[in-house]
Amino acid sequence: MLQGKVLVAQGGGPTAVINESLAGVVIEARKFSTVTQVYGAYHGVRGIMNEDFIDLTQETTHNLELVAKTPGSALGSTRDKPDLKYCQELFKVMKAHEITTFFYIGGNDSSDTSRIVSEEARKSSYRLRCIHIPKTIDNDLVINDHTPGFGSAARFVANAFTGANLDNLALPGIYIGVVMGRHAGFLTAASALGRKFNNDGPHLIYVPERVFTVDKFLKDVREVYERLGRCIVAVSEGVHDEHGKPIIASLMKSVESDAHGNIQLSGTGALADLLVDVVKDKLGYKRVRADTFGYLQRSFLGCVSDVDQREAREVGEKAVQYARWREADGSVVIHRSGFYSVEYHLHELEEIAGKTKVMSDDFISPDGNNVTDKFLLYLRPLLGSGMPGAYQLRHYRVPKILSP
Repeated sequence: MLQGKVLVAQGGGPTAVINESLAGVVIEARKFSTVTQVYGAYHGVRGIMNEDFIDLTQETTHNLELVAKTPGSALGSTRDKPDLKYCQELFKVMKAHEITTFFYIGGNDSSDTSRIVSEEARKSSYRLRCIHIPKTIDNDLVINDHTPGFGSAARFVANAFTGANLDNLALPGIYIGVVMGRHAGFLTAASALGRKFNNDGPHLIYVPERVFTVDKFLKDVREVYERLGRCIVAVSEGVHDEHGKPIIASLMKSVESDAHGNIQLSGTGALADLLVDVVKDKLGYKRVRADTFGYLQRSFLGCVSDVDQREAREVGEKAVQYARWREADGSVVIHRSGFYSVEYHLHELEEIAGKTKVMSDDFISPDGNNVTDKFLLYLRPLLGSGMPGAYQLRHYRVPKILSP
């Protein structure tokens, strides 16, 4: 039963709609007279460790609604990846503050944190309900059909490549866009929805689910360029060779690693620049440009999917409802039903925690450098309504007079 003090936190990378989930939790929890206070941990689990709490019981509903429509993480976030000892300290703080329900909005690591804290509470026979609320632009939480945050980020990526295509169509050359995605290529694959006409880019799409070789990449680029006189490439930052080694590590003399020992892929334009250099050096093309989308795709204001917004709010609401009516911890999971509608179910934390979903084989073209129509049908509803269109002039050629 939902009662006493409730704690909510946000973890991992911010998104365009994560605050919808926050608002969903707070507003829904405050409906129950048995809930005495709703706290927010400032900067995720790090905020819990520091007992840095905000009393959201005092926040107005109007302001919560305004915050809900604002991208980013209103409570702040953290990249801390708690181990058992860390989670034991989290539990100690929650117990001291008499927290009875813990909602954690986040991705893979957040679900695992929820699982460990839940286990610690059970060991101590302390009544603590732990509910994980899905969030990640990578769309890589298992069992979920998709995750809140992905639809809006995918909308940004699709629109960005539409713009890049229009630019490249006017001034032909080779353009490479590097998109977030260490292990899963969903976000990079979303670039395909930037295409309208047969000659539109991206003409090549590379995702981490397939081995990437520089030789094949160059061969693909040459073939497209010779056919169209231009080439647009979408590539995931996590593309790797046959040994699983990131391509950026193969091309660079030295690379940086993050706090978890992972090679730094985001926040640097290195891969884009290196691929530009390879194309120029090996193929001899002069007009070769590249962009690294980086953080832009995560919380871009004004490019939010209304479907993503609605579902992000609903997973927060459903988390509270499950905490109220179910005597179980778990993770709220999105299941697709019908042509496009969704249902929300509560799955055991162990089913989600620490696992990664990748693109299925039938979403990727046989040659590994594009996506299939099945993926486009999967993705299109998630981007929401009002997607802008880009059009081309019909080329009614005038016969030449001075030259044959």
